[in-house]
Amino acid sequence: MLPGIMYALLAGFLGAVASSSAKLSLGASYMRGLCETGVRWWNTEELVLNPEPDTTSCEWLHIPLRLLCGLLLFICNAVMWTFFAKALRHSSSSAQATVTTTASNFILSAFFGYVIFGESHALLWWVGIIFTLLGLFILHASSSPDQRIHVKKSE
Repeated sequence: MLPGIMYALLAGFLGAVASSSAKLSLGASYMRGLCETGVRWWNTEELVLNPEPDTTSCEWLHIPLRLLCGLLLFICNAVMWTFFAKALRHSSSSAQATVTTTASNFILSAFFGYVIFGESHALLWWVGIIFTLLGLFILHASSSPDQRIHVKKSE
């Protein structure tokens, strides 16, 4: 059962990375802003002499970065589905694998959204996540090996 949970958590993580990559690849302003921030951070010693560093390279550099994020989107989705299939195979129920993947995807997407994009979520969103996690804990508790009923096959 533990490998199934680990595969489901990895699938949720890769789904969150894929969705963040999609947002980065489709929004030109995000990549350009990240590039300009990186140039400013890289040239911290020059900020004393020149308070506004040259960020003209970001005018064209954001395009290959966006393409790289688009490629990362497809790679993460392919690997995510592989891990999800393994989670389904190793879990005691398909609901357990599905809810674990979904919950980890939502939570990590919220974390990535806050860290990368500065997003915040409403109280109703957090209430929904709490109910999702509560359902996840109920599923995991109800599928413990001690409580399963084994039915013998009639010969």
